[in-house]
Amino acid sequence: METTQLRPLYDIIILGASGFTGKYVVKESLKFLNTPSSPLKTLAIAGRSHEKLVKTLQWAAHPSSPPPDVSIITADTTDPPSLLSLCTQTKVLLNCVGPFRIHGEPVVAACAASGCDYLDISGEPEFMERMEAKYHEKAVETGSLVVSACGFDSIPAEIGFMFNSRQWVAPAVPNHIDVYVSLESDKRIVGNFATYESAVLGVANIDKLREFRLSRPKRPRPVIPGPRPPKGGPMIEQQEKIGRRAVKLPSADAVVVRRTLVTLTENPHGLPGINESVEHTEKREAFWSSVKPAHFGVKLGSKSLLGIYQIIGVGMFIGLLSRISFGRWLLLKFPSFFSFGWFRKTGPSEDEVRCATFKMWFVGRGFSDSGLASEKKSKPDMHIITRVMGPEIGYVTTPITLLQCALIVLSQRENLPKGGVFTPGIVFGPDLQERLQENGISFDLISKSALPY
Repeated sequence: METTQLRPLYDIIILGASGFTGKYVVKESLKFLNTPSSPLKTLAIAGRSHEKLVKTLQWAAHPSSPPPDVSIITADTTDPPSLLSLCTQTKVLLNCVGPFRIHGEPVVAACAASGCDYLDISGEPEFMERMEAKYHEKAVETGSLVVSACGFDSIPAEIGFMFNSRQWVAPAVPNHIDVYVSLESDKRIVGNFATYESAVLGVANIDKLREFRLSRPKRPRPVIPGPRPPKGGPMIEQQEKIGRRAVKLPSADAVVVRRTLVTLTENPHGLPGINESVEHTEKREAFWSSVKPAHFGVKLGSKSLLGIYQIIGVGMFIGLLSRISFGRWLLLKFPSFFSFGWFRKTGPSEDEVRCATFKMWFVGRGFSDSGLASEKKSKPDMHIITRVMGPEIGYVTTPITLLQCALIVLSQRENLPKGGVFTPGIVFGPDLQERLQENGISFDLISKSALPY
């Protein structure tokens, strides 16, 4: 473990490796370092404190000794030259430094300028959309593939949406797919403070995001069969088929899925690779021809009514207090109080991480025949339920999804777009589900049935 003055070309550098999520990303990456079938042969970790990075590597490798060939590099998001230096040393940079609205842009800028590929775990819509607007053309020019939302936000939602969508075999078509997210544990569920902070700052700046979106040029929207789902409805939904009550969740997942569908509308066969093989071209075109657009919504579910009231309470606290500076100070000073213990600055214990899981039910409603969708006053007559399940979301699932995206970049770079700022679904869609299934995240078809008309 040493900081080298030379500049070897690493396969991956993990930035923010000593942070709460970063250390778990390091742990996950060590599983694939120099294994026979893995493209990951060289690895470095980066952050502000050399001492903390050394401790992170020791923790991640335990009970084994830290690999001697993993380099440690000092870098800071406030020091652009250090970021540019990172980018010249690696094929792929994994960014784990959040909140991304505060720390993310200098890293994206360095990658886009240098041609280095960039993946992150952001779940912040404003950050992602601004990076696309500002750096897409530069990234295309330099060959930098910039992909945000490669963690729990929003890989399970994107790949899960596609999995449900692909179950609608012609002439059947989906109209809308809602995902019901349930976080479960034998112990207390505790989230990352940075996630909570990002939510607070996101609500605080919601007006700026609306204004930014209005300033952007309009892009073609997907054509979805049938009428739009009705707005409104009860605040608390009882979803009998999955045994959960649920409330609507303003979520990055819905934004990311919509952006993927817009890109797919512009590129019906997906995005071709730089020097794509014939086999992969056929695979990509077959995959995207089977993905059907649908309206998409996200809801947070709970088995208990108390859990639903807690979700509503946290939403009210953030919604009311985030809009004023003193309110934000209170929210960020006392996260455990205002989140009923769901978020704390120390994060979850290793035991709490080990005991947590997630389930996501995708309930698709649509038409058994696309011809029915064009009829006046038509209503969906069919639904399909699928499910995605996996381990704890922030420190286990997120490292799994991020690393699998990175391994696709390393092993299939010629089959991926030259460069640009994209959502993960449009880049990794044809290849990712199988990899996730091999690494503890399951995809299941639960039911197909007719709806009472």
